[in-house]
Amino acid sequence: METAEFVQALDREGRLLAAAAEEAGADAKVPTCPEWQVRDLLGHTGMVHRWAAAFVAEGRTSHHPGGELPDLDGAQLVAWFREGHRHLVDTLSSAAPDLRCWHFLPAPSPLAFWARRQAHETAVHRVDAESARGGTPTAIGVDFAVDGIDELLRGFHARPKSMVRSEDPRVLRVQATDADGAVWTVRLSTEPPVSERDDAGEADCEVTGPAARLYLALWNRLPFPTVTGDASVAALWCEKSAVTWS
Repeated sequence: METAEFVQALDREGRLLAAAAEEAGADAKVPTCPEWQVRDLLGHTGMVHRWAAAFVAEGRTSHHPGGELPDLDGAQLVAWFREGHRHLVDTLSSAAPDLRCWHFLPAPSPLAFWARRQAHETAVHRVDAESARGGTPTAIGVDFAVDGIDELLRGFHARPKSMVRSEDPRVLRVQATDADGAVWTVRLSTEPPVSERDDAGEADCEVTGPAARLYLALWNRLPFPTVTGDASVAALWCEKSAVTWS
């Protein structure tokens, strides 16, 4: 996917998130994040949007911590979220392709990184908002889901901070059933997971299903569609793979 496509996805996902949150109400529980109410979801995602926009808008070349959560609620909180989301979309849309700023995963460029990362950040939290609202969730496109799986496996969990570790070497295979070549081999050990876009060698456990279901399952928003082999490997992923804000 191209940077412009990620910005378009970010725009769409943020609008959907705000609409679902507004309909659910700030007090609603978020089933996919049991410790949160909708106000927590809006505050976190809106803060992340402003944090990300600052790196791009100001060309920040070193890490800066996130900002404070807003002391707002109800309609004012939703409006605050929408304002920050709009600012992020506009900032990414108008940024120079040769922008230089801090980013934390490998990417073709800092701009490509931030557009991709914020599109997926917002999509996952849009699913959270829709879980709080109830009803039929908005579909996730196959190409977008495949990219999100790749970012999570070969980006987030390649970092030293990944907690997905195993004393005994294990191999998890992830395969989307609705996209050609969408298969990953994830090697688990006492070091950070090593993920490759292939199906080489034997796997202890394989999780399969539509790309969108796998995407959300790997982000611990849904159970894995199908698990074959040693189910304890899939369970280890679910137990240890949470990505937390820090």
